[in-house]
Amino acid sequence: MLARIQPVEGGEASEMQTKPTHEEPDRILSERERDVLKDVISRYIVGAEPVSSRAISKQHQKRLSSATIRNTMADLEDWGYLSQPHTSAGRIPTRLGYHFFIDALMKERVPAPQLRRYVSENLGRGHDAESLTLIASHLLSELSEQVGVVLTPALGEVVLRAIEFVPLPGAKVLCVIVSASGFIDNKVIETDECLPREQLTRISNYLTENFTGMSLAAIRTQLLKLMADERAQVSSFMQTALTLAQSGMETAHGQTVLVEGAEALLTKPELKDLTLIQRLFDAFADKAQLVTMLNRCIEGRGVRVLIGDDADLTSDLDFSLVATTYGVADQPVGSLGIFGPSRMEYQRLVPLVHFLGEALTSALTHEVVDGTLRQ
Repeated sequence: MLARIQPVEGGEASEMQTKPTHEEPDRILSERERDVLKDVISRYIVGAEPVSSRAISKQHQKRLSSATIRNTMADLEDWGYLSQPHTSAGRIPTRLGYHFFIDALMKERVPAPQLRRYVSENLGRGHDAESLTLIASHLLSELSEQVGVVLTPALGEVVLRAIEFVPLPGAKVLCVIVSASGFIDNKVIETDECLPREQLTRISNYLTENFTGMSLAAIRTQLLKLMADERAQVSSFMQTALTLAQSGMETAHGQTVLVEGAEALLTKPELKDLTLIQRLFDAFADKAQLVTMLNRCIEGRGVRVLIGDDADLTSDLDFSLVATTYGVADQPVGSLGIFGPSRMEYQRLVPLVHFLGEALTSALTHEVVDGTLRQ
């Protein structure tokens, strides 16, 4: 179950509109029911304690009676928007309640101009894709007080901008691969003999000129065909070039997740349970489930919200993921977001994630354009 905040064409974050992507409830809530649900969720997000009808009645003392509010909250519980953790306790939002709140009730808080400047200034210190994504993960955590996560692309799936071979001491060569989106991978290759810098430069230029614009996966396939070609076998230069390229590209890194600010969660009331903390840090150590969730968010535009049972990891921890894509120009290359307890400040964090995705995309696009002009 996903909730997507779909940006208006050409609009700013303040003009985002909600486009739900999960199943709609059968019940159409009245204005009173919507007001009570909104108040319960808003109070729970701030206080982290089950919300009683008495607390809501104080807020609505001039409009609704305590009995009306009690009955309304009971109805919302019956319909699956609220739950009661203990018989004598107040109510807390469910996954359905949070999704309805995000899709229909909340008013997003547009990032303030000073925050936008702060993000731009920090991203301006990045000098390549790796540093930009690291800065973005730090900003996500710092500004949300949750965990910031950034999914970087698998290099084999992205398009080549340049490849360079640099001689190292002994019979070794450093292979540096630069993708069109600005991400860099490198690998040390052992060779049968010491290769002079001039030959490596020729090989670098040949491969860059002939394979720029292709994905690394497609290049590897093409290299295998060329290596089987009799004409290539006759040319010593071609054989060396193809062998180096094949060795340099065969173990390009896969998708990775940058995780920043996990310690910020230790102050959250939800993490008083030591077993939950252990499961959380086990998840960060493994990262496979984070990759899976973030990959789901690459499909389509806008901000997506995974809550509770929407995904295995959020269900196990009773957490939420608020994520969006980033890329170069109109081409998505990864996703970023914040990860934390489901009781999070969605009205502030959804537009924050939306803005960070746009800001990182802009920074990467400028970095790639500038890098192309420098070559």
